[in-house]
Amino acid sequence: MKIEQIYTGCLAQGAYYITSDGEAAIIDPLRETQPYLDRLERDNVKLKYIFETHFHADFVSGHVDLSKETGAPIVYGPNAACEFDCISAKDGQEFKIGKVTIKVLHTPGHTMESTTFLLIDENGKDHAIFSGDTLFIGDVGRPDLAQKAAGMTQDQLAGILFHSLRDKIMTLNDDVIVYPAHGAGSACGKNMSKETVSTIGNQKATNYALRANMTEAEFIQEVTDGLLPPPAYFSMNVAMNKGGYESFETVLHNGMKAINAAEFEVVAEETGALILDTRSAADFHKGFIPQSINIGINGDFAPWVGTLIADVKQPIILVTTVGMEEETVTRLSRVGFDTIIGHLEGGFEAWQKAGFEIDTVNRITAEQFANEVNIETDKIVDIRKETEYAAEHIEDAYSKPLAYINDWVKDINPNEHFYLHCAGGYRSMIAASILQARGFRNFSEVEGGFGEISKTNLPKSDFVCQSKVLKA
Repeated sequence: MKIEQIYTGCLAQGAYYITSDGEAAIIDPLRETQPYLDRLERDNVKLKYIFETHFHADFVSGHVDLSKETGAPIVYGPNAACEFDCISAKDGQEFKIGKVTIKVLHTPGHTMESTTFLLIDENGKDHAIFSGDTLFIGDVGRPDLAQKAAGMTQDQLAGILFHSLRDKIMTLNDDVIVYPAHGAGSACGKNMSKETVSTIGNQKATNYALRANMTEAEFIQEVTDGLLPPPAYFSMNVAMNKGGYESFETVLHNGMKAINAAEFEVVAEETGALILDTRSAADFHKGFIPQSINIGINGDFAPWVGTLIADVKQPIILVTTVGMEEETVTRLSRVGFDTIIGHLEGGFEAWQKAGFEIDTVNRITAEQFANEVNIETDKIVDIRKETEYAAEHIEDAYSKPLAYINDWVKDINPNEHFYLHCAGGYRSMIAASILQARGFRNFSEVEGGFGEISKTNLPKSDFVCQSKVLKA
């Protein structure tokens, strides 16, 4: 028996590959299937089952394509109403993979079909659970995402989750390994650890939601406290995971269409496509195609695309670093953005060489910012998360998280200059591109963000440990 966690950092997502005696199972696969097919061939094993812990909201799984390509059935837990062929397994049902067994533990609460898969080894011993979004390392799944589908309130779902954890998971032996679907950075929980593997015993000792003396009322209050609104694309991803989707190969083929500089603007206008520039903030601010939105590929790319563009059906035309086209299309497809028209042939350099109009962002260093800003009179906009701002910020700075830019942008006074920063410059350049695309140019974006600003002598609030803020 072999278990491999295939962790994708930009999505904070774990897929799992299990083999035993010539057979394999894959749990919660990513959208692109070729890496799995290559691995199966290399290991000379047959894919027997594809297990899905629930209908994912934050990414589009590869279950449908993988099943078509291998013939392996897709297995969900109870209550899964798929719009394609799948097995909606019963609680306690078992599936054999070589010499090991996967047992279905129905653990609703995050969603009503949420299921934990218990791996029983060849000796009949409980070895590990694949807990999906039911149990994370340091947290549990948020109970507010499935309210509409379940016809319940988040408190009711939280109550169901409380009993799932205590009746199905906490009764397992302490040495059972916990393999969750997500880690820190995912919007599917609020206080996940950076660790991606743990044990039942460790979680009983350290996870706030598994306290032995915790009442159901306390659990509901603590699990639902501080939940941020889910990104708008979540419901669309659920629909794709439940109903099926365009083949990844088709999406990739369309996205890999090269459009030369002379045709690029015409294609964008005719299709109503959003121009998405995925280069680094350092490159983008020096020059870009007017009206482009910058979300750098080397960051939390897919989640920010989903949060800020939201509509997965929005046509997109890409500007990437040359050679990064396929990677960019792949990452977009993982969160359901399949309407990719193509990409700029030769990248931004080709546009520049053709002599077309370019735009720039007014980016200043933290030192320059510190020298010219007047804390008492100048406006400073901090676009980090509320928890980051609460931990420490520049005195008198306004907290305006990037995730809510579509709400607070309407309050900007176009005649009042302001300074814009995040933690390191990635998010502030996203904000800068959105602001300029909407006609605002009355700001300076601070390179290096709060990380560099904190090294200056500017007055700051008292530091508060972020973990304490999150648990408060």
